Amino acid sequence: MNNNELNILWTNADPITSEHMVLLYSINAKKRGWFDQVNLIIWGATSALVVDNPTIKELVLKAIKEGLNVVGCLHCAQQLGKEKALTEMGVKLSYMGQPLSDIIKNKENLLTV
Repeated sequence: MNNNELNILWTNADPITSEHMVLLYSINAKKRGWFDQVNLIIWGATSALVVDNPTIKELVLKAIKEGLNVVGCLHCAQQLGKEKALTEMGVKLSYMGQPLSDIIKNKENLLTV
């Protein structure tokens, strides 16, 4: 387990929670060196939120610029019609079931929101 890596599973599509907790914390965790690596996992309804909400979209772009590894669930993006837009933003899409299972099995740092 790499104790200096944080995985954030982001499934809550509430814009207030997304802006003032998920993105605020994840960007600062990387920017301020609280963790060497921050992986932000976009899953479910957050795929649509990231594309459709201009404030959230800008913050995700800022997160990528700050060096966060922003990934998303390919299945969710496809089902919600957001695959192209997320990819164009720089979000890396893949099927996330196995990677999430590995994170859990390996007892890696995982924050779920």
